[in-house]
Amino acid sequence: MAGLRNLVTGGAGFVGSHLVDRLMEAGEEVICLDNYFTGRKANVSRWHGHPCFELIRHDVTEPIRLEVDRIWHLACPASPVHYQHNPIKTAKTSFLGTYNMLGMARRVGARLLLASTSEVYGDPEVHPQPESYRGSVNTIGVRSCYDEGKRIAETLCFDYNRMHGVDIRVVRIFNTYGPRMLPDDGRVVSNFIVQALRGEPLTLYGDGSQTRSFCYVDDLVSGIIKLMNGGHVGPLNIGNPCEFTIYQLAELIRRKINPSLEFVFKPLPSDDPLQRQPVIDAARSLLQWEPQIPLDQGLDATIKYFREVMIR
Repeated sequence: MAGLRNLVTGGAGFVGSHLVDRLMEAGEEVICLDNYFTGRKANVSRWHGHPCFELIRHDVTEPIRLEVDRIWHLACPASPVHYQHNPIKTAKTSFLGTYNMLGMARRVGARLLLASTSEVYGDPEVHPQPESYRGSVNTIGVRSCYDEGKRIAETLCFDYNRMHGVDIRVVRIFNTYGPRMLPDDGRVVSNFIVQALRGEPLTLYGDGSQTRSFCYVDDLVSGIIKLMNGGHVGPLNIGNPCEFTIYQLAELIRRKINPSLEFVFKPLPSDDPLQRQPVIDAARSLLQWEPQIPLDQGLDATIKYFREVMIR
């Protein structure tokens, strides 16, 4: 891996910046590309001025010419609040952004890793979800700009692989949390932590019985790197198979921050999946990867981060 030149799209974002850290710490060259819709310069500020690091403000829906060995294509808003803010832009980012990055990969002979998502499974009728499951997605729902956007991004990757021999890797990322999440991103972990730190009631949708599986960001990045460096194309689930109800998560966060807080229940949003849990047998056997950080430990680090951010 030594001496490779890496392009990380969405590199100033939540997951992207942690990946940038890991690549820089390994002595790699990194070009970080971001339009700062959900990314923040502060997330990669420690590398400003480093001779192996370059930061470019750019929107992946527009072509760009760079000479790189590897493309880690993470650019796309990933939380419902942000990807529903401008759904047409979200769909364009998944389609045109992936199209442009695949074109670059073909031109320069780079390997491209697509950050896909568990959202391609929609509101699953199969539980837990293996990579072979084709999903149950509402093509005209409010979440489809992201769900279907990532599905066509996967299609593009495999068509470029079959037609042009582009070297691809496709990872399906399940719910991820950790430091550098945005306080207003609408994801359940950050929502609960921010509400609890503000002393507000915790908002649960439905009765809180819907489930999620929460993977700490350091574990996710380790899995992504193993996939990129290995010989398996994918798609491959990367996530934590330990399943929790939203109510259990709220109870855990309330206990850690302020046990006296109340819960408020609101109607379930449209197309919100009731279950989400990965089958990671393939990641275990092909990558020798599985998550190492339990939810209790990861929440402590995440709460510590939000305490510091909200005090500033």
